[in-house]
Parts: sequence; structure tokens; C-alpha cells
Amino acid sequence: MFFRVKSAGSYQYLQIVHSIREGEKVRQQVFGTLGRLDELKASGRLEALMRSGLRHCENLAVIDAHTAGETQAVRVRRIGPELVFGRLWKESGIQEVIGSLLEARRYDFDVERAIYLTVLHRLFASGSDRAAERWREDYLIAEPKRLNCIISIEPWRSWVRRSNQRAKRLWVQHVA
Repeated sequence: MFFRVKSAGSYQYLQIVHSIREGEKVRQQVFGTLGRLDELKASGRLEALMRSGLRHCENLAVIDAHTAGETQAVRVRRIGPELVFGRLWKESGIQEVIGSLLEARRYDFDVERAIYLTVLHRLFASGSDRAAERWREDYLIAEPKRLNCIISIEPWRSWVRRSNQRAKRLWVQHVA
């Protein structure tokens, strides 16, 4: 069963409907028309109807209690950057490229996730690696199972230091 808005002339009516399969076809059967949608909203009867139904539904009762201010948030984490950029990161192939480049090396942490976190942080906020560590706490970011990602940024810093030292050695050898 579900609600459906049915237009009739310039008015919209709210109906309770359910689907019935008749052979190959599915058709909708109207249980009842609750009234004009604009009048139901203006009078508050629609909200009262929904609240009376909430008494019988445990999961939605939590949402209703939160709306009424009867609950306190334990932790709020933002999901937008991960939803958008995480998909772009995977679809562009960056994750696979970094993974293949680092395949032979064995780090104690997931370098690809560290790079991802750094890039995501630079896109949505500015600051240092230390700032990325604090920034990360407010966002829901996919982390590998084998590691709680970068709880401490120290493994990432040591990797950067080693990489910079190697790059300097190669550059000095190349120039000489």
C-alpha cells in the first residue's frame, strides 16, 4: 500500500492505493480518498494521520522522537563528499592505478586510502595533513577492513619522508 496524489482539475487529492496483479498486468486499487491535499496539509490532519500510524511502527518512531526533540545525537557525520568524490575516484580508475603502482610494496597501512583522504581534504577544506586527520572525524569515509585507516597520521608521514628521501637521492644521482 502507498499514497498517491490524484489530480482532478486544479485540485490534488490524496489517496491510499495498493497494487493488484491480474495475469500479466498490474493495476492499482484505491482503498480510499483522504481528501484534498492542500486542505489536509493546511489543517494538520495529514500530519495527525501519519503520527497515529507511527504508533504501530518502531523504526519510524525514532525519527518522530528526533523531530520532537526527544533524542540527542550521539555523533553526526557528513556523507556528501564521500558519496560524490568516492564514486569519481573509483570510476576514473585512480584507485586501481595507485593499487597497481604500490602492489609490490608492503606498507603497514593502506596508502591508497591515505592519498584519497588527503585529496578529499584538499578539495573540501584547506590545511595540513594534521588538519586532515581532525577533519576526517566529522565525515563518513570508506575505510579498508584490514585497517582503521589513518587513526594516526604517523604511518602516512613516515611514508612521505621515505618517499621524499628516495626522490632526493634519485635527483642528486641524476644531476651528478
